Amino acid sequence: MGSTVDGLVSGLSTSTMINQLMQIESQPQTRLQSKVSTAQSQVTSYQSVNTKLATLKTAAEDLGKLATWRSIKPTSSSDAVTAAATPGTTATQTGSLTFDVVQLAKAQISTARVDSEADLASGGSFTINFDDGSDPVTIDLTDKPHNAQGISDALNSAGIGVKASVVKTSTGDSVLQLTSAKTGVANGFSVSGLDADLKPAVAAQDAMLQVGGADEDGGYSVTSSTNTFTDLMAGVTLTATKEQKNVSIGVTSDTGGMADKIKAMVDAANAVISEVTKQTKYDAATKTGAALSGEFMVRQISQSVMSAVSQGQADIGSLSKIGVHLEKDGTLTFDKSAFETSYAADPDKIKTAGMAMADTFKAVAQKQTDNVTNAVTGRKSLIDSMSAQIDNWDVRLEQRREALTKQYASLETALSNLKSKSSYLSSQLG
Repeated sequence: MGSTVDGLVSGLSTSTMINQLMQIESQPQTRLQSKVSTAQSQVTSYQSVNTKLATLKTAAEDLGKLATWRSIKPTSSSDAVTAAATPGTTATQTGSLTFDVVQLAKAQISTARVDSEADLASGGSFTINFDDGSDPVTIDLTDKPHNAQGISDALNSAGIGVKASVVKTSTGDSVLQLTSAKTGVANGFSVSGLDADLKPAVAAQDAMLQVGGADEDGGYSVTSSTNTFTDLMAGVTLTATKEQKNVSIGVTSDTGGMADKIKAMVDAANAVISEVTKQTKYDAATKTGAALSGEFMVRQISQSVMSAVSQGQADIGSLSKIGVHLEKDGTLTFDKSAFETSYAADPDKIKTAGMAMADTFKAVAQKQTDNVTNAVTGRKSLIDSMSAQIDNWDVRLEQRREALTKQYASLETALSNLKSKSSYLSSQLG
């Protein structure tokens, strides 16, 4: 860029004049920058609406899942057994069942009193044999101590289903203890190759529940290698913690969980309506509007959500029968008590209607999300185009400033020459 000495000859502030002229020249760029700022605000507002729509879609999807309408609520009469719905299970049943917890699952523990310094593996190795028929594992003690601690360390390092430790008793004896990592008869084991009299301190044992009395009286028993049972009642996981008789398990439909899913969807729908109102409001007093105050498409989002309620469902008519109401102020409410009463009267009908309502809200959320996403894409393309124009204006304005600077520098030079000639002529005439 050229340079000039400000007002050297003319006495004018040429730099000020150039800056004022550049302000006029840059007005088109300033207008573009203002439009970009407005478009960016609109994109942010659109994205806020889209976030609420995404939440509504997710809530509708959750409500529409078959698992929601098959959810159960198990209860136990005893603190000896906990009952919980099995996650991800759709085959469920309601009802009750009474049984005895006959025994709990145990892991095998084998012990032997040993001399802590004695060689317990004269053959240089020992083998763990598994009761479930798995391949035996031989533990090589080459270059390792053959005493109790060396055997314990070698077995633990092998990382198999048996762990070992050396325990000091109150009388000062050393006990080599081998413990199965898992409970149940199938996880029992035996040891060969050790010069130690290993004895089963605790035998491997399955947990057992007895249903309906003794087998000979028409009852039956079920076992588990752990203290958890998943097949006694469909969709229910039972965990026993101690032996006890006459434990009763009751299973009912989880209407509370269903109601929570409906409320979550209603809350999400209200959040959409509230966000649309916030982003499209207009203040008549200040004559200012929100970023999307002129966007009719966004205002239609609220209408589409409210219409999903007002139009009802073919199966039951008004959604008030499942507790969903459209209020005069345009918000939705949910009456949990009304839903539970309707569900108790006709579960299948309410389930069908509830799933259909969820599908409707999901479709509304998806359609409006697509509309908003397209609007965001359009605004971003416009921003990119205007940003490119702004960059071009940077170049043009720089060139214009340089031209004005040169022009005023030339004027100052010309004035300087004229002044010199005037002084010369005056001196000659004098």
